[in-house]
Amino acid sequence: MTGTVQKREMKEQFLDNMDLERERGITIKLQAARMRYIYENEPYCLNLIDTPGHVDFSYEVSRSLAACEGALLVVDASQGVEAQTLANVYLALENNLEVIPVLNKIDLPGAEPSRISQEIEEVVGLDCSNAIHCSAKEGIGITEILNAIVQRTPPPNDTADRPLRALIFDSYYDAYRGVIVYFRVIDGTIKKGDRIVFMASDKDYFADEIGVMSPNQLPVDELYAGEVGYLSASIRSVADARVGDTISHYSRRAKQSLPGYKEATPMVFCGLFPVDADQFPELRDALEKLQLNDAALKFEPETSSAMGFGFRCGFLGLLHMEIVQERLEREYNLTLITTAPSVVYRVICTNGDTIECSNPSLLPEPGNRRSIEEPFVKIEMLTPKDYIGPLMELAQDRRGEFKELKFITENRASITYQLPLAEMVGDFFDQLKSRSKGYASMEYSFVGYRESELIKLDILINGDHLEPLATIVHKDKSYAVGRALTQKLKELIPRQMFKVPIQACIGSKVIASEALSAIRKDVLAKCYGGDITRKKKLLKKQAEGKRRMKAIGKVDVPQEAFMAVLKLEKEVL
Repeated sequence: MTGTVQKREMKEQFLDNMDLERERGITIKLQAARMRYIYENEPYCLNLIDTPGHVDFSYEVSRSLAACEGALLVVDASQGVEAQTLANVYLALENNLEVIPVLNKIDLPGAEPSRISQEIEEVVGLDCSNAIHCSAKEGIGITEILNAIVQRTPPPNDTADRPLRALIFDSYYDAYRGVIVYFRVIDGTIKKGDRIVFMASDKDYFADEIGVMSPNQLPVDELYAGEVGYLSASIRSVADARVGDTISHYSRRAKQSLPGYKEATPMVFCGLFPVDADQFPELRDALEKLQLNDAALKFEPETSSAMGFGFRCGFLGLLHMEIVQERLEREYNLTLITTAPSVVYRVICTNGDTIECSNPSLLPEPGNRRSIEEPFVKIEMLTPKDYIGPLMELAQDRRGEFKELKFITENRASITYQLPLAEMVGDFFDQLKSRSKGYASMEYSFVGYRESELIKLDILINGDHLEPLATIVHKDKSYAVGRALTQKLKELIPRQMFKVPIQACIGSKVIASEALSAIRKDVLAKCYGGDITRKKKLLKKQAEGKRRMKAIGKVDVPQEAFMAVLKLEKEVL
């Protein structure tokens, strides 16, 4: 409509340029574009950011909203308001943005624009009397949206005479030019060749190239307050120019940086191991390259007696983890094993120290720990009223603490719970979808650490600790988890020449146990009749041999067993 993209370059889902985004129909990386629009014979310059909606990327979304004056609230006219839409609306309102409601997909047979308008009014409290009805696919209502942006969104303030302050809302790594930073100039001006400083990391560079995105990069000489652009300055690492940081001039530095900057803290951890041990160096290279693009990804080397060498990686959430794993496999041709996702526990030791522990093997001895704290999240589920029961049951099963239930419209309810993050990193989302036939949606936010009755569950095979299978579980669930793990291992470990006990223990107390019977030769085959003492003598001799074997025998647990148990852990936990 605005002629920003040439006809020959046009393609479906233009801004979703990752294969993953196209396949799943979700936005993973935000995209920014600048376009010119003529309204009542006046030329206007519009800067748009298309942000991801998922809760894992909410920090990026909050920085994007801080860089804007207005937001389009796009709601599906057949589905209605979803939980993540709500969270992002509140973010937009906190930033005092002008919110323009838009009802999309009105061309679908199931669309009910009037009912959805009423729902937005009731749930969000926005006036929807002038909500724009549109269909992006059919091109209906697009001109109205562009006109509304010009009419309703306030123009940026003219503060070009102040010291430079620019907000970084995105950055990515280019193999030839280093880190490219996307920013919005809040105050002052920035010229090509200026010496700039990133206020949070305190690193300074010369701006080799500045320009605007329309949507391809177009170099310019100067950008003023209110404009959005990109900057290239041969920056080596994304960590120097993080999202949310403030850019200022080196010589005329701003008094204070823009508010809201914070470091991304990983919430979910898992181990990544290459199936083929020779691929370890390639996995390291791949993770380093991904980290150049994604500063929120953290990793450190880890060795496991079962899987060999690999990395312990930290992610913002489950979707982030899934995407990183899939990108590693696709873009770098790696085949990976992932361990069950776990969260960071805080251990308060008897000497007063606090240890952060993301791996059960790092847990201090029971005598040295006073208490273990685990992260809790507040979760809001939006659901049609028919599925309230099954969803409450799901949350209660996961040690959830009921907070409130409110009807937002006569047919839809919002249920709020507080529950441990560890209970959510498994298959909580899949369960939510299957119990509500796909209609419910959820949104969660981290609320803090809380003390819980947590214990370390060890697995012993023939008396040897199997460190990779140790897990941290809640006391009430330990028996069920131990029982499931020992039964599964019994099926998977091949029988030996001696009897092999498989035990799940808490400390030295065995809570679940299975035994693999020995492979025995029939030593009584040659005895036909005769005295019983001959048979006993032969059996005793065999038992003695088995006992000696057991003392020196070692059980090799096959790789497949670890794989299957990790899968089981994901289900049971």
